[in-house]
Amino acid sequence: MARRCSKELLVLCVFMAAFSCIAASPDVCTSSFLPGAKGDLGEAGDEGDQGKLGKNGPPGFPGVSGEAGLKGEVGNTGKRGPNGDKGNKGDTGLDGPSGFKGKPGTTCDCGRYRKVVGQLDVSTGKLKNAVKFVKNVILGLKETEDGYYLLVKEPKRFREASMNCKLKGGTLAMPKSRNANRLMADYVSQAGLTRIYIGVQAQNQDTNGTSGYVYVDSSPLQGFAAWSQEDELDSTLSPTTNSSCVELLSTGTWGHVECNATMFFICEFPKSKRRRGGGGDRGTSSPAPL
Repeated sequence: MARRCSKELLVLCVFMAAFSCIAASPDVCTSSFLPGAKGDLGEAGDEGDQGKLGKNGPPGFPGVSGEAGLKGEVGNTGKRGPNGDKGNKGDTGLDGPSGFKGKPGTTCDCGRYRKVVGQLDVSTGKLKNAVKFVKNVILGLKETEDGYYLLVKEPKRFREASMNCKLKGGTLAMPKSRNANRLMADYVSQAGLTRIYIGVQAQNQDTNGTSGYVYVDSSPLQGFAAWSQEDELDSTLSPTTNSSCVELLSTGTWGHVECNATMFFICEFPKSKRRRGGGGDRGTSSPAPL
């Protein structure tokens, strides 16, 4: 009986000890649960609203070049431009084929004619040298392919200077190209002068009330003009009566000047044209320079 009581007492002690351990554990009185197994994938939700526009990204790489387009139609012909300066003389062409043999000539005393021709050549050479001396040394003429230029050191008004050149058989010098203008400017500079009259003046106003500058032969200024910077604007406006004439400076520029001013001037004499051969209109040419 005593052994049974001690066994029950031992079981009771063990039970109380186990209960005290369970009561002391904090996990018994809490509401937390251990994680369960992973659930199934839910259904996809509805598409949301469009978000705000983000910043511009970096530029992309250049694309491949497109195919070449079709050739366009020919455009309309533009207006004709001003005439350019005279070009340089071209090279001599190739010799042409030999001509047919001529008929036999009559017998003559060729020795005597050769002697006469030789004497004429000598006389012609002396005459050319004399004329060249007169032109370049005595008269002081300047020569180009198109004509001669003479500096007249007699101060006159524009109208008087123009009449003086006409009486001499020429006109007031008209620099219609850069080369001619440079030659005249050097002519003035070598003579120790600073300015002279040239054959450019203001034309009368037309029915539209506009006016401009022309050469004394009434031809318009086309392709060349050498106005100075301060006179460039005035040349496009209506010129005044007092400054409707033009002067050439030794620097090669043009300027406005009063027509009543007295100045030296340059006369221009065009070279005359001669017909080649004894007859027929086979062309014209300038005489050989002397």
